[in-house]
Amino acid sequence: MAENENGQEKTERATGKKRRDERKKGHVAMSKDVVTVVSLMGIFLCLRLLFPMIVESLQESLVYHISAVGTRNELSFGVQQEIGWQAVWVLLKCIFPLGLISIALAVIATGMQTRFLFTMDPLKFKLSKLNPVKGLINFFKPDLKKLVELLKSAVKIGILGIFLFTILSDEIDTITKMMDLAVIPSCTYVLNEILWMVIKIGMVFGAIAVFDIFYQHWTFEKDMKMTKEEVKEEYKQMEGDPKVKSKIRSIQQQRARSRMMQAVPDADVIIRNPTHYAVALKYDINLDNAPILVAKGQDSLALKIVEIGEQNGVTVIENKPLARGIYASTPLDGEIPAEYYGVVAEILVEIFRMNKKMV
Repeated sequence: MAENENGQEKTERATGKKRRDERKKGHVAMSKDVVTVVSLMGIFLCLRLLFPMIVESLQESLVYHISAVGTRNELSFGVQQEIGWQAVWVLLKCIFPLGLISIALAVIATGMQTRFLFTMDPLKFKLSKLNPVKGLINFFKPDLKKLVELLKSAVKIGILGIFLFTILSDEIDTITKMMDLAVIPSCTYVLNEILWMVIKIGMVFGAIAVFDIFYQHWTFEKDMKMTKEEVKEEYKQMEGDPKVKSKIRSIQQQRARSRMMQAVPDADVIIRNPTHYAVALKYDINLDNAPILVAKGQDSLALKIVEIGEQNGVTVIENKPLARGIYASTPLDGEIPAEYYGVVAEILVEIFRMNKKMV
């Protein structure tokens, strides 16, 4: 069972957040053997296709320089420069396509496995990587990954040695006779033999690469596992600590209650029931379409609303069904429902008349 640095067992599958975080750091499941096999097979197949062009370019260059020997009286700097540039051009013409194809195949093989992930995080300088003690400890520390990589390398070297020995043993007589053949036919034959050898080796290495894909994904999932505490801690970070959230909610409620109480003195009327519910209404004829609920409360809060209202000369009226109905149906700072317009209008008209707010 996998464990973290504190010795806790990793039993939980990695969460989506951890997968995204690790991906940003460049930690993904990838088989290097797949990249090697694809690049190896691709480069040799391309070499087989481009071989006539390469031979023709080398032949033309050789003929050019041999023909030019009789026309040059001295090996001046200009002649040397011409020969150098000619050689560079031939090399680029022969090697550049193969190099470009090799790079493209490696990028495609890597991108298909990583979904074309690009990150600079692995290239960042980290002082911990320069710790020699930690490096020695990791080198001698028993590790299944190192053992598997060692076994794969041993199998590859063994298979390569067997193929080379078998092919050279079977073709040694033919190869010795190549000295009597022309350059192009002999090179073509050798290249074909090398290509067939690469294909055979590639098939075996491909089987190893398929195994390595499953092994890399298995080790990746194993390394990505989390302890129960890590999952809980991540959940707290994403959703917030319940205690902190409760405290924040409590503070928000206190502030909202404080603002609500500050609005009570400006209310036009408080309707109560008689101790369980209280709602404070305000209505401005020039601004509001309907009376606005500026404060509401239940039990002790209702009594506090009534107390503040009485201290500031706000009219308090007892109407049980109206107080309960407005409390249940109207949000704070919202307009009262149309069904209460008539009753509330009568109350406000009477209050405005008494306070001489309406002519």
